[in-house]
Amino acid sequence: MNTLLVGLDAACRPVLDRLSGTAELPAIDRLLTEGATGRLRSQIPPWTASAWPSLYTGTNPGKHGVFGFLEFAGYDWNVVDATHVRQPALWELLSGEGLSSVVVNVPVTHPPREFDGALIPGYVAPEDPACHPEGLLDEVREAIGEYRVYPRHTGGRETSEAEKVTEYRATARMRGDAFRYLAERFDPEFGFVQFQSTDTVFHECPDSLDAAGAVYEAVDEQVGAILDACEPGTVVLASDHGIGEYGGYEFRANAFLRDAGFVRTKRGGAGGMPSWDTIRDDRFLDGNGSDGRTGEDRGDGGDGRTGAARPRTVRSGAFDSERALRRAMALAARAGATSQRLESVLERLGLAEFVVKHVPKGMIRAGTERVDFPASRAFMRSRIECGVRLNVAGREPNGVVSPESYDAVREELIELLSTVETPDGTPVFEDVAPREAYFHGPEAERAVDIVAVPADFDQFLSTQLRESVFGPPTEPWNHKREGVVAVAGTGSDAEASLAGAHLFDVAPTVLATFGLGRGTHMDGDVLAPVEPAGEREYPAVADRERTTTDDRAVEARLSELGYLE
Repeated sequence: MNTLLVGLDAACRPVLDRLSGTAELPAIDRLLTEGATGRLRSQIPPWTASAWPSLYTGTNPGKHGVFGFLEFAGYDWNVVDATHVRQPALWELLSGEGLSSVVVNVPVTHPPREFDGALIPGYVAPEDPACHPEGLLDEVREAIGEYRVYPRHTGGRETSEAEKVTEYRATARMRGDAFRYLAERFDPEFGFVQFQSTDTVFHECPDSLDAAGAVYEAVDEQVGAILDACEPGTVVLASDHGIGEYGGYEFRANAFLRDAGFVRTKRGGAGGMPSWDTIRDDRFLDGNGSDGRTGEDRGDGGDGRTGAARPRTVRSGAFDSERALRRAMALAARAGATSQRLESVLERLGLAEFVVKHVPKGMIRAGTERVDFPASRAFMRSRIECGVRLNVAGREPNGVVSPESYDAVREELIELLSTVETPDGTPVFEDVAPREAYFHGPEAERAVDIVAVPADFDQFLSTQLRESVFGPPTEPWNHKREGVVAVAGTGSDAEASLAGAHLFDVAPTVLATFGLGRGTHMDGDVLAPVEPAGEREYPAVADRERTTTDDRAVEARLSELGYLE
């Protein structure tokens, strides 16, 4: 193998330094000490679904077209997949040069295009995804035993930390076993294997150094086995972003915009936001850790998602009781008694836990104050996007901001958000800017209108409507912008500096290890440890019709990890 790219989701120096005294990571440590190593600055937004396509295409989201886990069309949404990626991936560029690749578990690669080699998709793919070549997954399972895209557990509160860690370690082993099998089977020039559990463990087992160490040790074991089996000439280790503790506040953007007169709300019934949990702390999650949506909740368009309602089986008496309670709650909401207000009252009376155990989730949802998209001037659709969208006439189905006033409204919002401070008097955002300051390319118009970058990624963004604009972070650990990168092996200079390394630089660097020029369409440069090979134009990939992801299991996993609210 000429070049191996190892992806560790959310890996960063602060995490690796904390694990150094408790976890044995000989393979990763060897790459970091024997090669050139440094911080890898991620993009905006620094989240899995957008960042990995940026890494494997070498382009910003304005070119490749994926800005988060969701794509928005009007007020509807859809979970992204590889058909939304509008730039060629590394393995596709290499295939055009007569070079083969094996790609395992890389996010946003389902469904795969044709290329020379093999691919098993990763995150946001269904559990039994289409692979390349067709029938590959059955072959892999027959050869190595079990292979799962996702851990078996649901991520709910009933799953113990030990059970979660066991599953994360098992899926890490599956990645390694599958990659080594395919490397032997296809004998590729390029290999790319990604491990997602190094991120997931911090979302689901926050503040547990033991859990993180156990997961990293399992990943390290697989990295070491791959290095031994494949003997790559050059190894690039890279993460899509970092992760760390959040010491600031949760900033509820839509509550702020509501108070400032930009967001209009509605109470009761279907429609508007939020689309997942109405009150997303642990107390108001269903006992099984799911988002509690019934088929009719999901299918009537109330969550902003198109699609027909799904049938459900339920005893008629229970259904009638829940329906009556939901109707009552909706009526109460129209009178101003929203779930958010009830929650604060119940907290003061010490009755919140009782209500959570005995009141149906549908009743809580029916009483929720929601963003009324068509009536609002601006709103935050997804916190993952790090920004605000305007409801523009002629662009959105029921836009209220005229094209003539677009610039003025946007400037007003930029100025307003730039001055927001936490209750402690510190800025919420380190930068608030028009989208063109961060995104450029043919897909840039799909981005948020205003980019809002949280200060040091220590302030937790939320789309939720609550009585107060600020609160404690929903998740104590979340993404940071600084990841890690290492370049090691005979095809690199271990003494070269990686200062200023950026996520966009990974793809052109991999191409350079093959003596191939940086693509003129790319936004990154070749990292210093590898000799550049000039630049050149590569053939564009043909755009595919964007497909509709209709997999509730994928959506539930995103919700469990806090990626969807």
